[in-house]
Parts: sequence; C-alpha cells; structure tokens
Amino acid sequence: MGDVLAGFHAVWEFDSDSVLIRFERGIRRPKLFQALGERRIPYEALRSVEVSTGRRGTVVLHAVPRPGADPLMEAASGQLKEDADPYRLVLPAEREALASYYADELRTALGPAAQEPADRHLVTAPEPPLHFKAYDGKASFDGRSVAFRWFWTGASSAKWKSGDQTFAIGELTGVEWRSPEVFNGYLRLLARDAPETRSGEADQDPAAVVFGLGYGPVHESLPFAAAVLQAVRAAEPAPDGLERTPVRRAGSTGRDPADIADRIRHLGELHGAGLLTDDEFSTKKAELLAEL
Repeated sequence: MGDVLAGFHAVWEFDSDSVLIRFERGIRRPKLFQALGERRIPYEALRSVEVSTGRRGTVVLHAVPRPGADPLMEAASGQLKEDADPYRLVLPAEREALASYYADELRTALGPAAQEPADRHLVTAPEPPLHFKAYDGKASFDGRSVAFRWFWTGASSAKWKSGDQTFAIGELTGVEWRSPEVFNGYLRLLARDAPETRSGEADQDPAAVVFGLGYGPVHESLPFAAAVLQAVRAAEPAPDGLERTPVRRAGSTGRDPADIADRIRHLGELHGAGLLTDDEFSTKKAELLAEL
C-alpha cells in the first residue's frame, strides 16, 4: 500500500507485506505503547480487521492477530484493557471513511490461513536483556536464561529456603502471566517435569514472582513474558541428543561478583535499618561470599 495513517496514539505505515506500527510517546500515552516503541506486523499474522465506533467522537481501526502469531498477545491471554491493545488505532470520527478504506485494503492482504492458529510466532517480541522489579524479587532475562533474585523484605520463607533461581530456556515449556492490574497478579515460569502448582500459590512457588502496587507493571512485565515465551517456542522442539543447560540454583559456583556485591549492599541497608540482627547479617553475608 505504501501509505501512512496517523491516529491519536500511533502511526501505521503500510508496506507490501506488513504494517509498521509506531507508537507515539507522551504523558497521556499508554505506558505499554511507549515501552514497545514500534512493531512490524506481517499481514500473515492477522486474522481479521474491524472498524467500530469509539468513545468521545472517535472511530477505531482494529486488526485482530491470529492465535499464536504474536507472543505479546499470547502471553497477555486476553487480559489487556481495551485502551492498551496495541492492535487498535483510534482516529477522529470524521475519518471513518478512511479507516474503512484501509480496513478493506488490509482484508485483501490477509494470508490464506488467516482463520487458522499460527504454528509459530510471526511477530517479534521485545528483545532482551529485560528486567523488572516484582514485589518479592527482581526478574531478569538475558536471552538464554531467566533469573529470579529474591528481596529479603518481600519473598516468602519458601522462596528464601529455595534460594535465588535461574532457569535456562531449554528447561521451560512456557510462561503464565496474570496481570498486575488484578488481584494476585504474577509471572510464573512453566518448567519441564515440575509438579503442577495451583495459581493461588505463586507467592510460595520459586518459579514465580508476584506483583503488587507499583511492582511488575504491565509495560514492564508483559514484554518480559513475551520475550521469554518467544525464546521458549523458538527452542522447541529440541534436537535429539542435545544436552540442555541444567537449572542453576543458589549455592552453585560462578555467580556474578557485581550481583553478589549488590546483594551485600542490600543486606547492609537492612542491617542498618535494624531489620537484621548482627548474626543474621554476618551469616547471610558469608553465604553470599561463598558463592563467588
């Protein structure tokens, strides 16, 4: 098509085989859009295109992705609020005819398998490294493994007993993201051969971090979940005979010295605030130094 259509929060640039969505930055823009920046959506990733009347004198051009085509939407699993849907372009109502024109053009560009679930991801997830702070720990993803580092003040005793966790992508089968905008939000890693855990026990599960007010916001935790999910899907099926990297638990050697130093500084802050006794501080510091 080669055209450009500008809406309130984004600009769609149409190409011969895809549409590039550029999300505008601004104080009133959804933070998820700002975090995404821009996304290229191949037409073969779309299931349908709709035009509907929006709120307050607007019209909405809505492209609906095929199930399984976009790791972001797969991870979100229908939990995004309407205003945070990256596939919605909101326009002034007087541009309804233009929106309908582009909707028709997009429909003619849909692939022959538009009504079928995609057998692979067709839209790229945000690239690692990625990280965010949950209520009970810090989650980080470097493209090869996911690490959970527990916070002394937020993690349950079950998580502290298990120690900090590192999961290689080859050890995972997927992710489970429950929006931080609902009660008991969390991000759980689904590990191979792990015992089934009820969703209500995320605060006790060492393979999960829990959200809270200001912790694990959508614009940080959802792109993170999508990137991990994309890496997991790309690694399946594993070639026969390939040795997978084992899950690394606390106490293993080779910890990053900078990470250890950061943990010790955090312990020192807790000790200085009177939240740790002298013995507790000394014991935990010795355990961390032993991991170097």
